[in-house]
Amino acid sequence: MSQELERVYTINLGKVKISQSQHRATRAINMIREFARHHMKVETIKIEEDLAREIWARGARSPPRKVRVRMTKTEEGYILVSRYDDDAESKTVPEKESKKVSDKTEEPAKEAAATAEEPAKEVTKSD
Repeated sequence: MSQELERVYTINLGKVKISQSQHRATRAINMIREFARHHMKVETIKIEEDLAREIWARGARSPPRKVRVRMTKTEEGYILVSRYDDDAESKTVPEKESKKVSDKTEEPAKEAAATAEEPAKEVTKSD
């Protein structure tokens, strides 16, 4: 067994456009299988229903150009190809952005408070 049992890939399906229009989604599924065989070195590939629905969502003639997938090697010895949902990563990114926004809003308030204090000090010094 390999050290990594799960990998994430972006598969370019641009060559699907070469085939006849009514066979493009079928070819996209076959291209995903070939990609998985090549990269995971296992012959038995199973594609999850959600991924298949994503490919067939716009019909047989217009599958997506790129697909982000997660390939997982199961204990039975086959590769399960599923959609990659980056929910965990997207949850951490907005927190960082919101912290940056809140820091930026605090800094002008601090500067405004500092500038409000400075003229008051100058007035007291001149008296």
